[in-house]
Amino acid sequence: MLNRVFTDQLQLGLGQSAAAALLAFAVVLLARGRKVHLEGEAAVALVRGLVQIIAVGSVLVVLLRGPRWTGAFLLGAMILAAGAISTKRAKGIPGSYLVSTYSIACGAGSVIAIMTWLGVIDTAITSLIPVGSMLIANAMNTNGLVLNRFHSDVLAHVGEIETALALGASPRQSIAPYIQTSFETSLIPAIDSLRSLGIVWIPGLMAGMLLSGSRPIYAAIYQFVVLTMIFAASGLTSLVSTMLIRKHVFTSADQLLLRPGFSHKLSE
Repeated sequence: MLNRVFTDQLQLGLGQSAAAALLAFAVVLLARGRKVHLEGEAAVALVRGLVQIIAVGSVLVVLLRGPRWTGAFLLGAMILAAGAISTKRAKGIPGSYLVSTYSIACGAGSVIAIMTWLGVIDTAITSLIPVGSMLIANAMNTNGLVLNRFHSDVLAHVGEIETALALGASPRQSIAPYIQTSFETSLIPAIDSLRSLGIVWIPGLMAGMLLSGSRPIYAAIYQFVVLTMIFAASGLTSLVSTMLIRKHVFTSADQLLLRPGFSHKLSE
């Protein structure tokens, strides 16, 4: 229908974006009927998403003409941005930005570096940036999930944690169950993606490779490779994040900082 209204490709893209955004916002309005208010956050996310992807597309046009090493700077900028976005899901946790950025850099960054060195990821910007951004984005989501779940669990069990501390348990022992639960929960999306690959969904990368003329079997195998890299990056990010965050929720005297009503700005 839209392709009959718009003949220009750019106008068609904007029309398609508007249709998709209206559908997404309709879901938000339905949720409002259940007293779930996401209107503001969803509106900002939709506008930001469209503006950012157009800006990145414009930047990529320039980068594709430049040397390969420029891709490393773009990935570094993505990691910094991912750390800032992920931090918003960890409100109230002291040092969450540094923890998030360092975790994503270690998780996604190390996987990108190793896989590029092995030749699994091509150093050409046309391959490095799309694949690298997928690893960073999934690492960001995993980090947000692990910190959000950890924050909720600790706040819900302040009494149990302080009782354990009073009985002689170390800070690490007192929060170990919540660290484990947070870690396991954060990896559910990555594990489910691997389980459902080829049965529930056919990822866009595989479809794109098929359209570009790659052999179907190779396209399928490489899609598995990408999802496996995503799992590795997500798992390593979650491990580093849970290891670092423990040091930020206790004082030097092993007293729990994270509690209802606590503001990390007051502790700085």
